[in-house]
Amino acid sequence: MFDLKNKVVLITGSSSGIGAAAAVDFGAYGSRVAVHYNAHPAQAQAVLARVRAAGGEGAVFHADVTDTTQLERLATEVQQRFGRIDVLVNNAGSFVQRSSLIDASDDLIDRVFHLNARSMIAMCRYVVPMMRRQGGGSIVNLTSQAARSGGSTGAGLYASSKAYISTLTRSLAKELVSDGIRVNAVAPGVIETPIHDGHTSPELLEKLRAGVPMRRLGRADECSGAILFLASEKLSSYITGQIIEVNGGSVMP
Repeated sequence: MFDLKNKVVLITGSSSGIGAAAAVDFGAYGSRVAVHYNAHPAQAQAVLARVRAAGGEGAVFHADVTDTTQLERLATEVQQRFGRIDVLVNNAGSFVQRSSLIDASDDLIDRVFHLNARSMIAMCRYVVPMMRRQGGGSIVNLTSQAARSGGSTGAGLYASSKAYISTLTRSLAKELVSDGIRVNAVAPGVIETPIHDGHTSPELLEKLRAGVPMRRLGRADECSGAILFLASEKLSSYITGQIIEVNGGSVMP
């Protein structure tokens, strides 16, 4: 993956969890990383420090991904700072709130969809024209094993929004293939990240762990390899419209 050296990589939601782990690993291969955050600037700066310590370059950028005008500004600021965007990792997302589908209000449905799905569509809308002008690029979307399984208790909205992203990935791959832009996705299983904080009880987390064939939860850094693989032209130039499952064997499509 040494072709990632000097590539400009924008990772949404990279102040913690899978996004942070991927940012540091891109840094280790000499990438220039745009570390994005919404609510935790100190964490984003800490991730940037780790990116630099690993051997990469980078800068921190702020935006609320549920506000599409802020996403347009984010894409513009990253391009102005680095001159281009070679890789877009659409990572930002959350349960928002666990709720049964029947009890979900219109407001909650909108909040989950805007964060997990519309944000990725909008981010692509602003980054793809930049990639077209420079002759290509790679987009990696973060979906979830919940897109196939329907999710755990109260995560139906989250699972549905991620299923949307899985289909979006395939559709966008077809639309952009003639532009030299590859679009793929990574589908993590149950990973020990802050996404579960305040949303998943210890009892439910243990139940989920027990259902994993590897008998443990995944780590954020265990998702990075698949993301970097899909970003690398050297390793995945003939791969587009695909979803790599990273779940310890929980889902075997």
